Amino acid sequence: MKYVIFSDIHANLEAFDAVLEKFKAERADRYICLGDLVGYGADPTRCIEKVNALDPVLVAGNHDFAAAGILNSDFFNSYAYQAIEWTKSQLSDEHKQFLGRLKLVRHIDGITLVHSNLYLPELFEYMQSSYDVQLGFTKLETPLCFIGHSHVPVFFVMSRGTFSFSTEPYMQMVLDSRVIVNVGSVGQPRDDNPLASYAVYDETEGVIWIKRIEYDVDKAAGKIRQAGLSEILSERLKYGR
Repeated sequence: MKYVIFSDIHANLEAFDAVLEKFKAERADRYICLGDLVGYGADPTRCIEKVNALDPVLVAGNHDFAAAGILNSDFFNSYAYQAIEWTKSQLSDEHKQFLGRLKLVRHIDGITLVHSNLYLPELFEYMQSSYDVQLGFTKLETPLCFIGHSHVPVFFVMSRGTFSFSTEPYMQMVLDSRVIVNVGSVGQPRDDNPLASYAVYDETEGVIWIKRIEYDVDKAAGKIRQAGLSEILSERLKYGR
């Protein structure tokens, strides 16, 4: 079984179209989307529709729930809040209901899927510090978990009680280990690399790759400005921050 896993599109159609083109060559058996289809970017409706066309296994992101009116966006920073309010005005009731029905955690084929963390997924806290990640491992019941949310691709490994991490683009699964993989962000990377990010997992080989793809950043940034959203949201795309 071969999986393509992606997350945090954030209504960036140019980035999503670029990775969709690459998906064709992957010949995946199954697609997995880890949430945050919307928020920040200027094409929420088209991104939702293109995700649905893949028929992926989906979990909810915090921006998805905020756009659906399930999560209070008052706690977002000012430009994220502005983008969510704008997104709500663009989405149909059907799209909002679709986002609101997404589950926080799913399990498929011995793999755990969650947008943010496993210990309190409804709070959408980040798994970034060693404490956060090791707490996540205490809740992990499968050998492998895929997450998004931080927009930073990284592998976290627990093997025989020892914790480690890697930012290399490749991981070979080994016996008696558990791995949490942050697949990064399609539409708004934040690891000082503006290239769109996604992951491929070949279950037969036990190998996971993080892949990076160029896209038309200027076009995506221009659409954000044209929508009247914060200049920060357009500029950060150029720097991957």
